[in-house]
This record gives sequence, structure tokens and C-alpha cells, in this order.
Amino acid sequence: MTVKCNLCDGRGLVIHNNVAEPCPCVKQRAINNKIRASQIPPQLSKYTFRDFKLHYYPDRKIDPVKKTTYRDSVSTALQAAKEFVRSYLSNPHTQGLLLTGPVGSGKTFLACCIANTLLAQNKTLLFAVVPDLLDQIKATYDPNRLNTITESELLDIAREVPLLILDDLGAHNYTDWTKNKIFSIVNYRLNYLLPTIITSNINLEHLGDYLGERTTSRISQMCIPYRLLVDVDIRMQMARQ
Repeated sequence: MTVKCNLCDGRGLVIHNNVAEPCPCVKQRAINNKIRASQIPPQLSKYTFRDFKLHYYPDRKIDPVKKTTYRDSVSTALQAAKEFVRSYLSNPHTQGLLLTGPVGSGKTFLACCIANTLLAQNKTLLFAVVPDLLDQIKATYDPNRLNTITESELLDIAREVPLLILDDLGAHNYTDWTKNKIFSIVNYRLNYLLPTIITSNINLEHLGDYLGERTTSRISQMCIPYRLLVDVDIRMQMARQ
């Protein structure tokens, strides 16, 4: 059931100083449509930078690679995420981000903070969980499927959307088929200067072992890497509280 706006009674216009103007609900409706089209799960659709808590990251544990504390490393990643939003709003071809770290380190949370901030600005993006996206592509091969969308159409959406978030590009058992699909998406976006945010539990230097050198090389060119480290899965920490 659609609830009518109290200001315009569903007409989409309000009268101000005898002049008809678009009702604020029109913009909000457009934003809501963008949120639905983004495919961000409802649980993740409310995350904002204000909700990102640094206290989950130890300030005494040292990242052996960066030689900084876990908290300092994630603070750098948080600032980079905020800067990405500012940069993207002025330049839709800005460089993307690669957020790596173990399970439960806040990678997806931070990526969604970026997405939700931009969706509030009425920007178009797609949030795609990599294993789910690959399953959707495979499903197009089923002659008995109910959905008539084709493999080409699915790939085109991921390749051409202004901002793509590839979540959980992790240590899966990638076949030549899956590697080629991911390469197709990444290569297109690199060539057309379309930013991509990637979350993965694999460091950039080890991604090639799973995705191959072609894809990894392109990711290193299009995304700035940041690493989030924790001692204990943040979801488990929250469950104990």
C-alpha cells in the first residue's frame, strides 16, 4: 500500500508563494528507487560513517606490513572512504578502493557507508556480492528459468553502472569461467574509467593466486588498497555486548 505524502497528497507538487514547486517527496522517492536498484541488503542500507566505530580496532596491535597500529590503519581507510565520496561527487571517474582484511573486519560495513552516503545524494550504484552475482549469471543458462534476463544483460549492468561495489571477492574456488567473468567486468570498468570499490579477504599481493595476473593487474591500477585488521570478528564482538 502506497502512503500519500501529507504535503502534496500524492500530486508531487506543492504551492509556495503562488508558485508550483516539486514536493520534497519527489526527490525522496527517487532516492528510494535508487536504493532499491542498488541491491544493498536492508540490514546494510542504514550504515553511515557515523556508525563506524574505531574502538573495535586495537590501538596497541601492530600491522606487520604497514608498521602502524590496527586502529591507525583503519583510521586511514576510513578517511580514504570519506575522501572517495567527496571526490566522486565532483569527479565520477575518480579512482576506486580495494578494502582487504579478515572476516568481520568491517570491510563491507565501510563500503556500505560509502554507498549509502552517495545514494542519499541520488547517485546510481550497484552493490554486488561476488558469489551471488556469479550464481545469477549461471542461472541464465537454465532453460526453465522464470527470469528472462540474459547473461549479457547482467554483465552489462555490472560493467556499465556508474559505481560498482564488488563485495566478498574472496578466497573462493575460482574456475576459468568465473575468472573470465570477473575479468570482463573489471577490464571494462578500467577502460571506461568507471570507479569500483572491492572488498576482499585476500591481500592485493595474493589476489593473483585466485583471480589470475590479468585481473589483479587491472585491480591494482584502478583501486587504491587499504587493509582493515582486527583481533576478533567484529560481528562476534557485537554479539557479546
